[in-house]
Parts: sequence; C-alpha cells; structure tokens
Amino acid sequence: MPATANKPERPARLSAEDWALAALDVIAEQGLAAVAVEPLARRLGVTKGSFYWHFPSREALLVAALERWEAIEQETVFGKLEAISDPRSRLRALFQLVAHELKPHIIYSELLKALDHPVVQPVLHRVSQQRMDYLAASFRQSGLPRIDAQNRARLTYAAYVGFLQLSLQLGQPRLHQEEFETYVDHVMATLIPA
Repeated sequence: MPATANKPERPARLSAEDWALAALDVIAEQGLAAVAVEPLARRLGVTKGSFYWHFPSREALLVAALERWEAIEQETVFGKLEAISDPRSRLRALFQLVAHELKPHIIYSELLKALDHPVVQPVLHRVSQQRMDYLAASFRQSGLPRIDAQNRARLTYAAYVGFLQLSLQLGQPRLHQEEFETYVDHVMATLIPA
C-alpha cells in the first residue's frame, strides 16, 4: 500500500466562486453579519491566504456572493421558464418554482434584514426590478393592459415579500404541506389572469 493512501486529501484549490457560494450558505444559515473570513476558511478547510488570493476584502466577497446569487436566480428561475411560450403557463410554472425553492427565499429574507448595507441595497434593488419587470411583461403577454399588468406585478411581488416576512422572519404562518399547496393554488388562481 502506498504511504500516501492514509493521508487525508487536501481540498482542491478553491475558486472565487467556491468562496462566494460558501458565503451564500452562511448568509442563508446565519445572516449577512456572520460572513467572516476566518470562519469561512475553517468551513472550507483552507487558510485565510486562499481568501486573499481571490478577494482584497470581506466587502469584495459580499459583492461576489450577491452577484453569484443574482446570476443563480436568473439561471434557475427565469432561464428555465423561457422555454414556456404560453404566458399563463409560464406564470403558473414561475409560481410553482418559486413556491418550492427554500434556500433562495431564506437568502432574500436575510438580505432584506440587511437592506441598509451598502453592498446589499443595489443588488436587492436590481433583483427586485428584474423580477417586477419580468412579472409585468408576463402579465402583459397574458392579455392585461399595461397599467393593470404593472399593478398585478406589484401585487404579486408584494404577496411574495409579505409571505416571506410572515413565514421566515416572524415564524408564521407555519403551514403544513397540504395547506401550503392549497395556498399556492389560491395565489395562482387569484393573480394569474384566466
């Protein structure tokens, strides 16, 4: 047996994206304030030197993490939906997808708590505007006049943020799976034009 067979494997060289994704995990688990270089390095099994190879500061890491979160949102949510040509079906798919993705909601909720942070505010503004624009365009494509589509988009987004505030930040309502599915169906029936 070779002498190296019993040595623990060192992690492969980490990329900036590895650090950004780890920072997102920490934001989801403990909030923005918990993102710190030393604990992240321990979590990833590397030294702080690896961090400084990629980032000059914690703020730079936060920027990279939030940009990565924004890109993931674009890829996993809107990217998947573009193949659906019917706007009502696309809206239903969007509501179902969003309703069943927990980690992005937790990250979003944690970022809402840190809205006064200079790195967070522009990203949340941009993400919210992209989401509102997407919703308004989808409602417009489903036959609503422009103003009605914009108002429906605002109402939809307000319902999303409000539900997050109630469930993640205030701990209510705690719906069982069947109740939650009934709620999602009700939201779709209420907000998506027939």
